[in-house]
Amino acid sequence: MAQVLCQLPKTYDDNLLVGLDTADDAAVYKINDELALIQTLDFFTPIVDDPYVFGQIAAANSLSDVYAMGGEPKLAMNIVGFPNCLSADVLVEILKGGHDKVSEAGAILVGGHTVEDDEPKYGLSVAGFVNPNKVLTNNNARSGDILVLTKPLGLGIINTAIKGELADKEAYDEAVHVMSTLNKYAKEAIDKVQVNSVTDITGFGLLGHSLEMAEASSVTIKINHKNIPIISKAIEYAQMGLVPAGAYSNRGHIGDNVKFLNKIPSEIEDILYDPQTSGGLLISVSKDNVENLLMELVNITTKYAVIGEVVEKEAYYLIVE
Repeated sequence: MAQVLCQLPKTYDDNLLVGLDTADDAAVYKINDELALIQTLDFFTPIVDDPYVFGQIAAANSLSDVYAMGGEPKLAMNIVGFPNCLSADVLVEILKGGHDKVSEAGAILVGGHTVEDDEPKYGLSVAGFVNPNKVLTNNNARSGDILVLTKPLGLGIINTAIKGELADKEAYDEAVHVMSTLNKYAKEAIDKVQVNSVTDITGFGLLGHSLEMAEASSVTIKINHKNIPIISKAIEYAQMGLVPAGAYSNRGHIGDNVKFLNKIPSEIEDILYDPQTSGGLLISVSKDNVENLLMELVNITTKYAVIGEVVEKEAYYLIVE
């Protein structure tokens, strides 16, 4: 999609604070000196059989971009593709799941649009607010910063196992909990600590979104693979070959922008490229503030960890050791 968008004519507006230029999580438009609008949209096909849970996950994923920009969601609208061969009760459960997550976010669901489609699709268009001086972007990581990840990786691999009916209950339950957990709670921790740069980890995987941050900030990001939190059974399933096609696409997209030092197990490489659904926030924070951030994150219910650091630009944008 980025390759398509870059071919469109550039739009310039003095009040457009964040647009297409940095491949950031959402657009931000300044309304006045104290208020800016965040606008985002996301939707996808079911990744679990339970329609209510699918609605929750899709909504949490859509809301995430607003949190990644430092904002508060305010309004949401449903985006639905639905086949006429399925019972309307299924759609009701999907929408209930979305509604409940929007309510948990403190936002209001105000309608939406539905089209007939061969396969169910669901997500949200979300509008949020942020102070123009407090917008968080992916282009302000600084040399010397520490990187904190607020959710474990491996969601794409677990989802592949779920679709193949190979995921056990432990892996399924943990993945559903992670995907349906709002990044609201990590963002509330960020509000109490000064951080430099933030992005959420979704379809491009940890390495893809780290690359976007590194390129936009003109730095190199070093990741310690041993520190990365990983969903239960994700390593085992990756060893079995249950790796989604998106991981290979991400590997091809990132190409030679990453350098792997020493010998890293192939299944760990797969997890680093693995596309995430409703993944966590990647936070770049100064060494002076990292301990305060970790103290604020202690109450979130997903695994989090310090996973690396930011250094001056080297030959590679990404280094994994």
